[in-house]
Amino acid sequence: MKIAVIIARVLLGVMFLFGAITYFFNIKVGEMPKMSADQTTFMAGVMASKYLMTLIKGTELVSGILLLIGRTAPLAAILIFPVTLNIFLYHAFLGPEQLPMVGAMLLINLFLFYAYRHKYLPIIAK
Repeated sequence: MKIAVIIARVLLGVMFLFGAITYFFNIKVGEMPKMSADQTTFMAGVMASKYLMTLIKGTELVSGILLLIGRTAPLAAILIFPVTLNIFLYHAFLGPEQLPMVGAMLLINLFLFYAYRHKYLPIIAK
């Protein structure tokens, strides 16, 4: 179980770190897939807010680093969960082509919740 947790947190951390670095340094990796009209409308709204994409990618950067550190992985799993869930729901409703990969990200995040459940119990204890 311990090795599975290490593999899961490193894999998730690298994925989020890679996504954040490519955004902040404007690195083009491959060709951007063609977006549907609904996806274009959604992304136009996100980009119109001016701050939201930077906030999301900043959260991914911080969470990716915290996941790779290891000691702070329980905090990172909680911090990144809303982003992971939003990415999953975006692909579930607007772009199902990448749903298997995004579903794996969500499952890894849920696995980390399960693995670190003993760290979260004091939060909900009376």
